[in-house]
Parts: sequence; structure tokens; C-alpha cells
Amino acid sequence: MVSFFKVAFQTVKVFIIFTGCTILFYYGIMWVSEEYQNYHRYDMPEGSALKVSNVVKEDRSSVLDRLKLFYLNGE
Repeated sequence: MVSFFKVAFQTVKVFIIFTGCTILFYYGIMWVSEEYQNYHRYDMPEGSALKVSNVVKEDRSSVLDRLKLFYLNGE
């Protein structure tokens, strides 16, 4: 009979620790999500920002050129 109570107590302890860790993990993920939700990545840059790329539009591009560009950029 003592063994049953000992096993039941150990089971309740594990359940409480598991529940506590799950709640802690959930609120940690919610906190991180809230932090990055308010992060505006696409705002206009401030200061002396420079445009680093210029899209060149070619009128005549062959399929081979487009295929090479595809393999080069991976897009």
C-alpha cells in the first residue's frame, strides 16, 4: 500500500513539473512572438542608406540566358 502512494506521488510530481514547463514554454513563445510582431522590417531606411541593386530590363533575353540566371541565383 505504501508503494502505491509513493508511485502516485511521483506521478503527480512529474505531471506538475510537465505542466509547469509547458506553461513556461507557451508564454515564452508568446513573448517572442509579441516582440517580433511589432518589428517593422519594411520601413523606409533612415540615415544615409544607399540602393544596392539596379534591375536591368533587357528586351531580348534568350531562354538560355534566363536558364543561366536561374541556376546562378537559385530563383
